[in-house]
Amino acid sequence: MSAIPNHRVSVIGGGGNVGAATAFALIAKGVPAEVLVVDVADQAAQGQALDISDASFMMPGTCRKGTFQEAGQSDVIIITAGARQQPNEPRSNLIDRNYKIIKSIMDSLQPIKPTAKILMVSNPVDVLTHIAQKTSGLPRRQVIGSGTYLDTGRLRNALSQITGVSPTSIHAYMLGEHGDNQFTGWSAARIGGRPLLDHPKMKDIDLDDIYTNIQRKAYEIINAKGSTYFGIGICAATLAEALLNNTSQVFPVVNYVESFGCYMSWPAAIGSDGVEQSFDVKLNDVETKKLDVAINAIKEICDKYN
Repeated sequence: MSAIPNHRVSVIGGGGNVGAATAFALIAKGVPAEVLVVDVADQAAQGQALDISDASFMMPGTCRKGTFQEAGQSDVIIITAGARQQPNEPRSNLIDRNYKIIKSIMDSLQPIKPTAKILMVSNPVDVLTHIAQKTSGLPRRQVIGSGTYLDTGRLRNALSQITGVSPTSIHAYMLGEHGDNQFTGWSAARIGGRPLLDHPKMKDIDLDDIYTNIQRKAYEIINAKGSTYFGIGICAATLAEALLNNTSQVFPVVNYVESFGCYMSWPAAIGSDGVEQSFDVKLNDVETKKLDVAINAIKEICDKYN
């Protein structure tokens, strides 16, 4: 029998599509961790863990079903549990349904390992990350959300198809809120050290059309197959990997931005302590107004759950 890895990552809601995709991505990416699949639906958790463990025989990670108490002692706790978003339902409508679920999860995880990092994936992720921090008792820097990371990936894929440059070499972000009030930081976008919009292939491109297609993609997937899970699964696994390996990579994740006074999807360097630093993004006047709308929308909801 192979040795149990030193790190532990628990996926709460691992019996569902997003949780299972996340647990599988952790194994498939070769993250050297013990991955625990945890869910109130015990049989579903067992089935997913057994299936995913079959993929681990050539990888450094392991996978098994775990308990909430074990999850509370993990290095990284990924929360994918929550009420499913219905077709055409705004993410904000999920809050009341998901608040009780998150509160119950945090109670079940107690006592939570003081150095644990919580990664919220459930929607609306900006607000639920705030709720998770309040109910877990962990420092703000140790509680983050997947935020606009997936949206940013969609943006970079679209720009890659236009410019012919690898998505990993395009520095452009979706910012603000993972939801109806997110926006693209076009004025801060760079490619090869130069403004993205100065690229010759970006001339005559309808920026609003790019944004609209990104904004609608999740709804298109949900309408077609019920939920999205592969894209967010790889994003969550990548963030967990950054937390475990102290990579200090910059991601557009939900983190508490002191200058805004709230949790927000904003570029931050992620390492073993959680958020290492958050960055000041230079925006134009139009984008700043969109940012203010997103901040006010998030604060208005979060104030109800203090």
